[in-house]
Amino acid sequence: MFEPTLAGSLPKPFWLAETGKLWPQWQASGTDLATAKRDATLLWLKAQEDAGLAIVTDGEQSRQHFVHGFLEQVEGIDFEHKVKMGIRNNRYDAMVPVVTGPLRLKGRVHQIEAQFARTHTKCKLKITMPGPMTIVDTIADQFYGDKVKLAMAFADLLNQEARALQADGVDVIQFDEPAFNVYMADVTAWGIDALHRAIEGLTCTTAVHICYGYGIQANLDWKKSLGDQWTQYNEIFPALAASRINQVSLECANSHVPMNLIRLLAGKDVLVGVIDVASDRIETPEEVAATIERALAFVPKERLFPCTNCGMAPMSRDIALAKLQALGLGAALARARHA
Repeated sequence: MFEPTLAGSLPKPFWLAETGKLWPQWQASGTDLATAKRDATLLWLKAQEDAGLAIVTDGEQSRQHFVHGFLEQVEGIDFEHKVKMGIRNNRYDAMVPVVTGPLRLKGRVHQIEAQFARTHTKCKLKITMPGPMTIVDTIADQFYGDKVKLAMAFADLLNQEARALQADGVDVIQFDEPAFNVYMADVTAWGIDALHRAIEGLTCTTAVHICYGYGIQANLDWKKSLGDQWTQYNEIFPALAASRINQVSLECANSHVPMNLIRLLAGKDVLVGVIDVASDRIETPEEVAATIERALAFVPKERLFPCTNCGMAPMSRDIALAKLQALGLGAALARARHA
């Protein structure tokens, strides 16, 4: 009960990549970089276990960015001639690669990190990948000419890798879809269909992560424009409740999300965000337990998984470590009270 986990990413150590950045540059290359990625993965696996997390991730230590880490292993994409494009409904600009031909995987995408993590932890293991809609929103297209066709093409590639990850012994495969909070009409029109294509044939646990983003300034400014109540979830949760996805990960801690929206996810496991990733303030275990207990009014305790609001990639290592510890201690406190 109340098995704690995290959304996915964790900060990269200073000897692996630039710190405090969402798009950091690597500090090494070749075999030295490969070794540093493995070392960082091992460090964060141990940190998650020490904090009492039950479902751990590789911390996305082998990826420069949560979307581009997948795209780099796809043929038909030009990374040499990136273009400037507004993403997340022009919330901020980014230099993005361009789809120039048919999409095919070059080979395995996350085999090395998944097999390495599986070898070095006895905990349940989660691997994250970007969802089809979020990929489409983070890349320019000069070939398919239709965002739905493009999304389905990416969904096929995600499914190919997901099936291989399942064979690697991964327990949970999560698709990150921050774009779901931006293009709500598209979620019900084709976004969930694309997710269904991405999870086709999987028997492991499947999850979708939807949030209000990292604690970067563009996201903080956007949140200020959302008013006193953030109700975007209200428009998509009923469709997700009817979907074939097993788990839904959402933001709750220190946000304006009405907790009662969780009742719209009846029948799903809910990864309740109890750790705010947009603030350096460290939650107390009591505060974490209190957020869990508020959510219990709307989701059965056996379906509630305490989680971080979003990834921690741009956060400082010390702050992230302290927040993981608060997550584990708060979940244990709630467990003791409600077992």
